[in-house]
Amino acid sequence: MAVVKIIGAGLAGSEAAYQLASRGIDVELYEMRPKKNTPAHHTSEFAELVCSNSLKSLDQTSAAGTLKFELMQMDSFVLRKAFECRVPAGKALAVNREKFSESVTKELEANPHVVIVRDEVTQIPEPPAIIATGPLTSGPLADSIHNLLGGEFMSFYDAAAPIVEAESLDMDKIFIQSRYDKGGADYLNAPFNKEEYENFVQELVDAERVILKEFESKDLFSACQPVEEIARTGLDALRYGPLKPIGLRDPKTGHRPWAAVQLRAENEDKSAYNLVGFQTNLRFPEQERVFRMIPGLENANFSRFGVMHRNTFIDSPHALGPTFNSKDGKSIRFAGQLTGTEGYCEAIASGLYAALATYADLIGTSLPKPPVYTMFGSLVDYATNPNTLKYQPMHVNYGIMAPFEHRIRNKSERYRAYSERARNSLIDYRSKLYELGIVPFANSEFTLDEDTGLPIRTRVGS
Repeated sequence: MAVVKIIGAGLAGSEAAYQLASRGIDVELYEMRPKKNTPAHHTSEFAELVCSNSLKSLDQTSAAGTLKFELMQMDSFVLRKAFECRVPAGKALAVNREKFSESVTKELEANPHVVIVRDEVTQIPEPPAIIATGPLTSGPLADSIHNLLGGEFMSFYDAAAPIVEAESLDMDKIFIQSRYDKGGADYLNAPFNKEEYENFVQELVDAERVILKEFESKDLFSACQPVEEIARTGLDALRYGPLKPIGLRDPKTGHRPWAAVQLRAENEDKSAYNLVGFQTNLRFPEQERVFRMIPGLENANFSRFGVMHRNTFIDSPHALGPTFNSKDGKSIRFAGQLTGTEGYCEAIASGLYAALATYADLIGTSLPKPPVYTMFGSLVDYATNPNTLKYQPMHVNYGIMAPFEHRIRNKSERYRAYSERARNSLIDYRSKLYELGIVPFANSEFTLDEDTGLPIRTRVGS
């Protein structure tokens, strides 16, 4: 059977390598560090966590916790290592980052089906292959991906506006209208009066910003101006720019607002909306505080905060197939943040997904897409749906999940229902994969041992 080449030994690449090797597939795992370093990494170990040491919440009624349940049921290698290296962090899963990376590295180095190659890859290899080189993909390989997929499908800066859950908006204050009523009722409008607007601008310019690294800030702002930087140029700059009220009329007053924030639907279900023109470099707590000053967003739940940093990623909905595969018919897949699946556990999940799809190719079958009712399945659907416009990196959240037929107004009850639906859908999906010979377990449950706190597998049913 063919040797699978995996480029990049981050979270996604490490997970993919293990999943294939555990199925008896020989893997060549390429990692350019320490021969060539990146501006963000500090070691040559695999699965290095370059930002926080937290993998977010374990609460299974949260989106992050639901994703961990799904990873656990799919027997994720990297998640298991995270539990083994866990440090106290309340209801979150945080790790000793050095011990974690060392543990992942040692186990893959010891695996007889994994050959480690410490060298830079400058060209996309012959298939089958998985490219998981992350947001700091080296220039020559980025050029090769650029040539394979087309230049219009590659981005090198992540300038994303915040996204809020539709159900958390106060529609008594917000009205639906496109400017001059052209193009249909495609936008929500949050209207400011003069006092509200001026207070908002003052807080916006005074808010604490993220200090970008030199390699991030060098060219970023020439590509897209943060909303707070526009506000700094003058009190009226925003209302003559992205918050201009021209062509709008508030039905409650019959007049044009002093200024208005427009929100555009993020998906076909209109369960999430992005704040148009609100690319920002504010810290996340500041975004929550300041943007909740927008009328109608006082209790907004943020599915994603705005970000601005150096980040190589692919326009996956328009460049890749349903398993993050290149559309040339070859078994070349992409995984991790390079696909726009943002976040540690999201990267782990995409590495697992790419590995299962590649394994399915090798045994002569096809991997079914994960159900949209699962947490990761909703992210895959968002990231591979051609109807997703102006694609930006996204982490799992309930805002992109298919809504229920009947609205559940209570947020806690709604999240619990989302979680329960996801759990049931994942178990059904895993049974289908077992029937196809893609996973070796169907009648098993993976839970956390009460004594050790580690995932254990128990057989259930017949």
